[in-house]
Parts: sequence; C-alpha cells; structure tokens
Amino acid sequence: MLIEKFLPTAYKQMCCIESHAKLMEAARLLERDYDMLLVCDTEGRMVGVLTKTDTVRQIGTCTGASCTAPVIQAMTHEVITATPEGKLKDAWGMMKAQGLKNIPVVDPDGKPLGVLNAHDVIQNLWEEVQQEEDFLFNYVMNVGYR
Repeated sequence: MLIEKFLPTAYKQMCCIESHAKLMEAARLLERDYDMLLVCDTEGRMVGVLTKTDTVRQIGTCTGASCTAPVIQAMTHEVITATPEGKLKDAWGMMKAQGLKNIPVVDPDGKPLGVLNAHDVIQNLWEEVQQEEDFLFNYVMNVGYR
C-alpha cells in the first residue's frame, strides 16, 4: 500500500507549530494526544520536529529568559521523512531501523501532509496480510469458482 492512501489517517495525527513560537506554547500542544509537533517556517515548510522529550529536556534546564525560548532552539533538526509515493511497508522498515514511533509525511516542497504512527502502520500492514491470506485460502479451496 502506498502512503498516499494512508494520508487521511496520517493527517489526523499531525499538529504543526511555527519555528518562532514559544516552547511553553508547544508544551501546551503536546499535553494533548500528540507525540510530536512538526515545526514549520513562515512558508509552511517543515524545518524540524519537537518531541515531548525535546520539550522536557529544554524546560528541565531552563532558567529565566531561556524558559521563553522559541521551539527552534529545542527541536530536532535532522528529521527522517516519508513521501506520499513511498510504500507503507518501507516506512515501517525505517521506523524499525531507526527506533521511531512517528515519521512525518511531506510533499516535494517540504510541506507536511501528516504523521505516520507506528501503531497505525502496523495495524494497517496486519490487515493487508490478513486480506491476502483470506484471498489465497479462497483461491486454493476454490471458493467462489464453482
């Protein structure tokens, strides 16, 4: 299955924040059901991600003015991404290899389209395997071919 078909689900997992936003604003967003925020520049291109771990690390060491730092100072800059044309199975392989729970999906311009969550990806891949198994079983048993 192509990631493109999974985009409606991935879109629901996405939450973006501007790179100049304050870290405390990001912390309030992360308090919801999001594991990470996609950090975007003024043109809407993704420039990094901010995870709960990044936020706790920065807030845990902040004093005074550093507590009002922009998210760009705490975010992860080097981000592994997927594209809509990629295969869901390949995205899962990247997630396993890199130990990632989420991977952002971006368009060719670097604008975010959604976030692939490992749980959702595994569930979808499992459903694909089940459908294939059912098809093969029915084919071998000649179900529907008489």
